[in-house]
Amino acid sequence: MDDYTYPQKILAEVLGTAALVFIGVGSVPATKLIGGTAPFTMAELGVIAFAFAMAVVMMIYAIGHISGCHINPAITVALAATGKMPWRQVPGYIAAQLTGATIGALAIVGVLGGKAVDLGLGIAAYSPPVGTGQAFFAELVGTFLLAFVVFGAIDTRAPAGFAGLAIGFAVFAIIIVVGPTTASAINPARVVGPMLIGQAYGGPVHWAQLPVYLIAEMIGALAAGLAYAGLTARHRVAATNALANPITTEGIVP
Repeated sequence: MDDYTYPQKILAEVLGTAALVFIGVGSVPATKLIGGTAPFTMAELGVIAFAFAMAVVMMIYAIGHISGCHINPAITVALAATGKMPWRQVPGYIAAQLTGATIGALAIVGVLGGKAVDLGLGIAAYSPPVGTGQAFFAELVGTFLLAFVVFGAIDTRAPAGFAGLAIGFAVFAIIIVVGPTTASAINPARVVGPMLIGQAYGGPVHWAQLPVYLIAEMIGALAAGLAYAGLTARHRVAATNALANPITTEGIVP
């Protein structure tokens, strides 16, 4: 990944987040256009979750080696907070992700037409009668689980070549459970981009819910990063101690 320039990484994040929003968020109005209605049946939710998962998998393998394929501001901040990327790159990554999400949402309208806006454009919002507290907790838990899997999948000790599948499956599983509560955004860019385009086209946007999504997702990702760092720090300490004080069989085995 160090072989690529910073502008290349930024462009990769724009393209990756655009693809995530276009395919994942776009699957919501697409499902409704085919005949589904809200609230979703489990089969419809499964199709949407699968679309998000496949978007994540395909972009991890397409741009992961260029930018790391964060495509999620909460993941970017968590990685920086745990020392896995420099803070100076964070503003550019987040700007790229928000730009990509907006482009992706605009592409949904371009492909599916104005009807997609009438059907909600996949904009994240609480499901009635979910309140602020429940929505906050749902997004926090969902983002925590996603970020925790990300940290584990990118660990150098993890099996090589499977990060995309692990993270994609995590997205699928999380959406199945959290989706009925908050649409399982678990990504600030995925929230903001469709809201901006929905507003531009006169669609329904619950701006008052935006802070809940953003704060919960940031806290969830940071908590996951710190939790994983704590777990692996104990492992590293044990390994360091073992090297400094090796156990031998001298004097034990005759």
